[in-house]
Amino acid sequence: MLRAAAAASAIFPARFAAAPAVAAAAELRSPLLRVLGTLRGGRSSVLLGRRARFCSNSSDTEAAAAEAEAKAEDGTVAEGEADGKASSAIVPTNPQIEDCLSVVALPLPHRPLFPGFYMPIYVKDQKLLQALIENRKRSASYAGAFLVKDEEGTDPNIVTGSDSEKSIDDLKGEDLLKRLHEVGTLAQITSIQGDQVVLLGHRRLRITEMVEEDPLTVKVDHLKEKPYNKDDDVIKATSFEVISTLREVLRTSSLWKDHVQTYTQHIGDFNYPRLADFGAAISGANKLLCQEVLEELDVYKRLKLTLELVKKEMEISKLQQSIAKAIEEKISGDQRRYLLNEQLKAIKKELGLETDDKTALSAKFRERIESKKDKCPPHVLQVIEEELTKLQLLEASSSEFNVTRNYLDWLTVLPWGNYSDENFDVHHAQKILDEDHYGLSDVKERILEFIAVGKLRGTSQGKIICLSGPPGVGKTSIGRSIARALNRQFYRFSVGGLADVAEIKGHRRTYVGAMPGKMVQCLKSVGTANPLVLIDEIDKLGRGHSGDPASALLELLDPEQNVNFLDHYLDVPIDLSKVLFVCTANVIEMIPNPLLDRMEIIAIAGYITDEKMHIARDYLEKNTREACGIKPEQVEVTDAALLALIENYCREAGVRNLQKQIEKIYRKIALQLVRQGVSNEPDQEALSVTANEETSSGDVAAAKDEILKDSAMEDASVTNNIINRASEEANEVNLANEAVVHEVHTTEAPKTDSVSEDKDTDGAKEGAGDKAIEKVVVDSSNLGDFVGKPVFQAERIYEQTPVGVVMGLAWTAMGGSTLYIETTRVEEGEGKGALVLTGQLGDVMKESAQIAQTVGRAILLEKEPDNQFFANSKLHLHVPAGATPKDGPSAGCTMITSMLSLAMGNPVRKDLAMTGEVTLTGRILPIGGVKEKTIAARRSAIKTLIFPSANKRDFDELASNVKEGLEVHFVDTYSEIYDLAFQSDSGTETS
Repeated sequence: MLRAAAAASAIFPARFAAAPAVAAAAELRSPLLRVLGTLRGGRSSVLLGRRARFCSNSSDTEAAAAEAEAKAEDGTVAEGEADGKASSAIVPTNPQIEDCLSVVALPLPHRPLFPGFYMPIYVKDQKLLQALIENRKRSASYAGAFLVKDEEGTDPNIVTGSDSEKSIDDLKGEDLLKRLHEVGTLAQITSIQGDQVVLLGHRRLRITEMVEEDPLTVKVDHLKEKPYNKDDDVIKATSFEVISTLREVLRTSSLWKDHVQTYTQHIGDFNYPRLADFGAAISGANKLLCQEVLEELDVYKRLKLTLELVKKEMEISKLQQSIAKAIEEKISGDQRRYLLNEQLKAIKKELGLETDDKTALSAKFRERIESKKDKCPPHVLQVIEEELTKLQLLEASSSEFNVTRNYLDWLTVLPWGNYSDENFDVHHAQKILDEDHYGLSDVKERILEFIAVGKLRGTSQGKIICLSGPPGVGKTSIGRSIARALNRQFYRFSVGGLADVAEIKGHRRTYVGAMPGKMVQCLKSVGTANPLVLIDEIDKLGRGHSGDPASALLELLDPEQNVNFLDHYLDVPIDLSKVLFVCTANVIEMIPNPLLDRMEIIAIAGYITDEKMHIARDYLEKNTREACGIKPEQVEVTDAALLALIENYCREAGVRNLQKQIEKIYRKIALQLVRQGVSNEPDQEALSVTANEETSSGDVAAAKDEILKDSAMEDASVTNNIINRASEEANEVNLANEAVVHEVHTTEAPKTDSVSEDKDTDGAKEGAGDKAIEKVVVDSSNLGDFVGKPVFQAERIYEQTPVGVVMGLAWTAMGGSTLYIETTRVEEGEGKGALVLTGQLGDVMKESAQIAQTVGRAILLEKEPDNQFFANSKLHLHVPAGATPKDGPSAGCTMITSMLSLAMGNPVRKDLAMTGEVTLTGRILPIGGVKEKTIAARRSAIKTLIFPSANKRDFDELASNVKEGLEVHFVDTYSEIYDLAFQSDSGTETS
């Protein structure tokens, strides 16, 4: 579809040749052409081009002109057609076409074809294409071109895929006829190349009836325009407006101008109907609007419809021009701003008001280093001066300039010789450490020793300390407290999963995007040369293709080497001897030995129940209550509830899970209070918190001093109060519920009483409205309503251990647990001695079972020479909790005792638990996790423990409240265990 416009010679510049006299006479008879000639501004009004015309005349009033033109064109029709095909969509026409009363119907999917215009279409129906080829051979190369109707329910303005075209190609006969508009165009087939057919429109047609279905052939009537008065003022005015609008469009649209120069070469008699067709054909209007113009036979209405279309086209052209202008203004504005800025820089430079970039950078770097010259090492100053000189010689646009600028930026920003003033007050440090953490006496003692040495020397040296322990025991948070106690800057970075040496040692400056390592970034961030650096997760270092980061840390964490730590990016030695390194790890066995050798290990075994109670009451509960916006008088969590929460939900060594459970409780309490209509205003809450802090500050300080003075006695008393009275509190829950009148449970409605009205008078004043604040009490009886069912059950399966069952002690990531060893006889017969192991045991534990069978056989032979149990019995040894993997050598003595109990038919003492590795000769070797195993035994109400003699020192270091009430035996050989395990109950009682 050709999309261009041509209205008149005044609008369209064209080269016209001299015309014959007949054509001149026709031009003089047309008032429209006289107007167009006037619009040319005085140029010749001869509008006839080369011997080319529009299609056949559409009115009887111009029959004479048509005959004259036909005579003038005799002998030149072929030439005109050739020119038209080669250069234009407007071509000469053949006047003898009135006999075409039956034509093949061609569907046009996109736009209608107007008389005098070319249109290429693709015919996919091979039968239809063959019919067109045969018609062209018979010199009857005419067809009817009809626009296809849109399907029902579709919007013609929405662009869709080719599905509609495929559906049109599938239609035949009557179905295709229903989808075609009745009015179309008689089209001449000018050329056929493959499946492409080029049509030339001649005159309007109307379908009357169908002649043949495949290909669709129809009878048609030739339509002519209704008679009109060429001198009618309204028609003249409308046509002039169309011409004027087309001229405006051509001024704004460069797209049309390119095509019009070709079209104007072939414009013939330009009357009113053809002007209307021309304007509609070259417009980009909707196909239905163009079809409406094609169907209109009234000349005035057709001109009016065309005027609407070209007006819309003009608005589109204006919009296009405004968009182009806006974009051009934006681009030109940016260019203008850039040029002005460059001119301004040049002017300021000439006047001395501003130096160039290199001079400004050099001045900035020199100003930075000026204040550090006295403390900065000489070799660093020398490198800085050399780089500054190099910077002045480089061009600002070179890549080396940016590398040197970044290098100088890092060199001058580091805190060379800048140390923060440390606080060597031991009492101040003790106070801060106790404020932030409960327990952790080993860590606190080591930090106080570090401070004491610094106070005596007058200066402090850096150290490398490694805190090892299970997750959640406070390894990371203690680092921040140590920095606060020492008045040092704090910097933390994690090396978990680190696989690139460049993260530690930095990149070479030759690489694009090179950066220094973490330590140089640390010094830049903190601004001092003696910070506290916390290296987290040092046991989880990775190893990739970029080297081994663990080996790179050897230089960083070696006190003898980090005095001259060399970063690959800076390439100058840095003194890190004043830095205090604190590393954290969960399992020190994962740390490479050379790196482990450079660190001072402080093991944090975890918190016992007593310590967890203190932490939950003094730290976790207080912080969680403030974070949830709940006042202390609105909620009470009893000691029995906290004890049950620790024992049944949070047995792990750390307190991270305990904090989550306490947060869960307080979130449910907050929801319950809000549902009751309680609203704590921020101002009132702030005032109440401030008042509480002021009134209780003295008591808190006194309590802390008292704890520091006699922590052991207080821990023992608290443990006894909690553990020994836990059952009494559970039994007295009902009495407590009756005493606490305003207790609110999740499954019960709130209760009120006159006593609580007096008690909560102040709360009612602060609450919303006249509603009193009702206290929520959480105890062991309703704890499950807040945190769900208990996670852990009682570890003690047997009250009286049967024959072949012995309780052992195991270390786990949760802190420690009791472990039963069960042995039974599967089969008995002479020479059938064998051992079957189950319970998901590791290789070490399987070897311990084999050793236990050998040692047990020797001891049984010594004690009962006639007993052939091991030789004639097939044994099955099982360790319960089969889904849990188990490994380790410490269950050796427990396995021997279990087998001997089954062999002799005697059960062991009911309150006995043991642990220890055994050798083939019966010697008991030391084990680990003494503290965790002791805590696990207390949790299971075990009173008698058996440990290797080598672990006596570890047991003596435990707190007195952990050891209290336990009967512990330390043994060297298994014979001692035999005497303790199989002695009579009367002997146990007297002992």
